[in-house]
Amino acid sequence: MTDIKKKLLISEDRLKAINDFLIKEDNPLIDELIAVVEKHGGVDEINKKAAEARNVDSLLARLDKKEPKYVKDLTWLVEQRDNDAFISIADYRRKILGKEADNITFDESYAVTLEISACQYFPFFVAQAKQAVKKQELMPARFIRVRRMKEQEEDGDLLAMTAAMLLVGASCVETLDTKGTAPGPDGLPVNIHLGGPATITGYFGGVGQPNDYALKWVDEYLYYYTKYGIQSALNINPGTVILGYMLYKLGVDMVYKISVFVGNDNPYSCFWTLLTAKLFSRDDGTSPLIGFNLSNAVNNRTMEVAAQFRKDFGFEDVVRFEHHITETWKSIVRQPYDRTDELVELAKTVKNVSAKHEGGKQKIEETREHQSDILDYFREKSEVIEAGDMDNMLINYLDKHHALNFSADTLTKNKISVLAATNLHK
Repeated sequence: MTDIKKKLLISEDRLKAINDFLIKEDNPLIDELIAVVEKHGGVDEINKKAAEARNVDSLLARLDKKEPKYVKDLTWLVEQRDNDAFISIADYRRKILGKEADNITFDESYAVTLEISACQYFPFFVAQAKQAVKKQELMPARFIRVRRMKEQEEDGDLLAMTAAMLLVGASCVETLDTKGTAPGPDGLPVNIHLGGPATITGYFGGVGQPNDYALKWVDEYLYYYTKYGIQSALNINPGTVILGYMLYKLGVDMVYKISVFVGNDNPYSCFWTLLTAKLFSRDDGTSPLIGFNLSNAVNNRTMEVAAQFRKDFGFEDVVRFEHHITETWKSIVRQPYDRTDELVELAKTVKNVSAKHEGGKQKIEETREHQSDILDYFREKSEVIEAGDMDNMLINYLDKHHALNFSADTLTKNKISVLAATNLHK
């Protein structure tokens, strides 16, 4: 077996050819990326601007000019946090397990990150936080957002959510406008192959950012990184995935999450993804790929095998496997879709996994007049309001919060640790 495996070894000549290509003169593939970086001031200036923009006090001052009522919401949040109004992890475990919790040693190295998607509007987050205080529930440690960037930049949501994540101790992923389901930042159609989110399956053909839109994605990312400190973006295309690797290797401190829409649905596709991440990792072993959302179709074995070479590459603590436990009821998967039981088994053997909740539990979704729908993510705010669906979408979001806490309860009952918003649940 060893002899035949040796045929797969990559010779130094092959690696030299790749390195020679990367640094050769008159290389439009690389030169055009560097030109975008220089447009924003170069690596050092980009990181400096991002750090300044990410300062909480600065964000709140800017938000006070944009939408003062959101500052009041964040002030309330800080008061609740500082007064320990949110349940502690120890008390949460006692709530679920009773006195037995004090005699159980939870292995924190296998903690499952609680993740929710998509938190479209800042008022949804505030409603969620108020419910968590009232019902002594857990808030997620990771939020995904799929709202139009320019729209939320205008109404203050972007500033508010960025500040909120820093205050509660959670990570947040934004979805840039340079994608195939809507007009890009310039108002022009991004993708001639897609007629909007109704043809979202086109993503699986890798046609989300054709031609020069991969570089436009980098340009848009650097705009929000330097102006708002937005560090993490959703990544949906092989071209922008490798551009992210290169950007990070050049020195820009970006991170990103590979979307479920990329379609990594077997161990070999995961190997391809992590192989490239390894090739472009920094000298300290880190990669910008910190969230890896595999396809909804994957089973536990695929994730277990992928976890083996993730560890071999030194990425076990770097790259989180983000696994959909629930999905929106409409427009994405066949229902019922609920992976809670599989999650419990997976979490016993695979580290650094997040439980992503994108829909409510079946018994709840079936009762809703307006069920969770992934196509709601791509609607303009004005259209949602005009249709009278904002309250319905809030209900859908709180149903996801319920599903997240159901998973947390189930994991805790199985003596598996969970990771919630770290500044809230001490």
